[in-house]
Amino acid sequence: MIFLDGSLMTDIAAAHDRLACQLGLPAWYGRNLDALYDMLTGHIAPCHLVLIHEDRMLEQLGDYGQRLMDTLRDAAEESPGITLTEMA
Repeated sequence: MIFLDGSLMTDIAAAHDRLACQLGLPAWYGRNLDALYDMLTGHIAPCHLVLIHEDRMLEQLGDYGQRLMDTLRDAAEESPGITLTEMA
């Protein structure tokens, strides 16, 4: 289980820093939503993602936060090895 703390995603750079660290993404990770989707659906081992403080993340990141949520949901739907639990 990998816990992603949305309250620590204070801006786009911080969000990608947290994602890269928690998911163990390689240094060459592109730090954008397309690259995140690619990593989740093809380059990381199966895992259960738990996003906590989703509401704080959405508040801090605005539209980008919603697009990040869409990316996480899409990856979980596409990849049978990825599951996502969302917590406010």
